[in-house]
This record gives sequence, C-alpha cells and structure tokens, in this order.
Amino acid sequence: MKKLYKNLGKVILVTSICSVSMNAAAEAKKKIGFIVKQPEAGWFQDEWKFAEIAAKEKGFELIKIGAQDGQKLMSALDNLGTQQADGVIVCVPNVKLGSAVVASAKRNGLKLMSVDDRLVDGNGDPIEDVVHMGISAYSIGREVGTALLGEIKARGWDPKDVGVMALTYKQLPTAFERTKGATDVLNESNYPSENIFEAPHRLDNTEQAFNAANSLITQKGQYKKWIVYGMNDQVVIGGVRALEGNGIKSGNIIGLGINGTEEAINEFRKPVETGFYGTIILSAKAHGYQTSINMYNWVANGIQPEKLVYTSGYLATRDNYEAVRKDLGL
Repeated sequence: MKKLYKNLGKVILVTSICSVSMNAAAEAKKKIGFIVKQPEAGWFQDEWKFAEIAAKEKGFELIKIGAQDGQKLMSALDNLGTQQADGVIVCVPNVKLGSAVVASAKRNGLKLMSVDDRLVDGNGDPIEDVVHMGISAYSIGREVGTALLGEIKARGWDPKDVGVMALTYKQLPTAFERTKGATDVLNESNYPSENIFEAPHRLDNTEQAFNAANSLITQKGQYKKWIVYGMNDQVVIGGVRALEGNGIKSGNIIGLGINGTEEAINEFRKPVETGFYGTIILSAKAHGYQTSINMYNWVANGIQPEKLVYTSGYLATRDNYEAVRKDLGL
C-alpha cells in the first residue's frame, strides 16, 4: 500500500510539473517586431511610442528595429526569426523589396503587416495578401490642395498673382501621389495652370528642397506671392526658407506640409510668424498603437486584421495645433 501511494504521489508530481510547464509555455509573452526605415524621424518615434503603449496594455514584448536600407531590413527580419518573434510590422526603406520581405517573413515564421508604405511586387503592383495600414497619399494630397485654396480665399489673394511651388520627389510613389493630389485639386478649381511649377528634388529633406526651390525662384522671380506644398513638412520648410531668403515676405507665403513633425511644430512656436502656414497631421497613434493591437490579436488569438485600412489627416495651423495634437494623443 505504501508503495502504491508513493507511486501515485510521483504521478501527481509529474503531472503537476507538466501542467505548470504547459501553462508557462501557453502564457509565454508574444514577441512582435516593429521595423521602421528612419528611426530618428519624429513620425517613427511617435509610432514606436504608441506601439509601446499597446505592448504594455496587452503584455507582449515589442522589439524595435531601425532599418535604413535593404540589407539592414533583411538582417532585421532574420534577427526576429532568431528571437522566435511571432509577428512583424514594417515600414520598408524601399517598397520594391516587397517580395523579398514576404519571403523572409515566411521563412522566419513571422506574421507580416506593413504600415505607412505599401509593399509592391516586381511589377510594381501592391501585394494584396499582406495586411496593410497606410495613408492614402493621394487623398492626403487633395486635403493639402483644398486647404491651400481655402487660405488663398481667406487672404483675398487673386490666384493669377500667386505662384505655385510643387516640390516633387517622383522616385517614391507615396511622395508623388501626395503632390499629385494637391495639384489635381488646383487644376480642378481652374487655378491658372501657367502659375503651377514643379520643383524636383532628391531625398526627402529640407536641404534638398531648399536647393530645388532656389532654382525655381531664380527662373520665376516675377511672383511676389507663393503657395508651397510637397511630400512632408521638412520639404515644405525648405521651400519656404528659400522664398524668404530670396526676399519674399513671410506674409506672402502659404506653405502647407504633411506629417505634423517636430520641425513643423517648431515653426509654429517661433515668436515671429513664418511662411509655414500649416501641416496635415497624420495619426501616428493609429499607425503605431492600432497596428500593434491588431498584430497582437492576430498572433495571440488568431484574429486576422482587415487587409487594407487607410487613415485620414487633420489640418493644424499656428492657431490650433496644440488642440489638434492633444486630440491625437501627441
């Protein structure tokens, strides 16, 4: 009888240990990677900030990685595979890496979601099987165009006297769609087409835009009033600074950016108003927090997110930017 009880005790102990081990395995933290192409940029810092809120709320481990080029991106995906991560949210440095990203995620056992820039295949077509939360670049551009027309009207300007600086970066589809959306709105409103000028630039920063704008201003010096738009805040600030540097008064410039970055907010905070009128703030909260929540529900509960979601923008100016940022959780 003692031997029976002893053996029974061993069975209970082993069963208990196995049960504890199984529960521990079941409750192991999920791991989700969040890869961005420009980790130093304010937009991506905000995305990570909101992703961290989601991680704390749901109890998963967030692995933040910056990947500024294709090689770093592929290495990052392999790194997540080595860490046995469950899923990855990625904003790629080049959307044409789409097929390679899909293959790498599959090889590393990662559920894949793209954010901001949609992945494309070798033919340049969107990879529809990949879950994506993005920004309708064209729609955001149209918001810019509509806001610019509204401000021109509010100031009582005659469009025939106002030059249009469309800072263009055609190599990146998202950037091109933004400027095209704004230009289309102007054309549809019968804005004088002879007043609309493209200023092509390389890279998406203030210096490159400044140089492109200077070249345009030299050619079109007859205009004393300008509106400026482009792919983001930094580019538009470059155009505004070039105009101001060429003697155009700040009050005769309407620069409207996109993203609501710290550079834009700094323009609003300056004691003297500049030609940078406003920015269309995008929701980093949706792109950081909601994508992370969606990915967690996918890897933890098998709930696949909606395949394609586009978010909207919010106009912020010197007068209302604090209220807009507060509403967006910034």
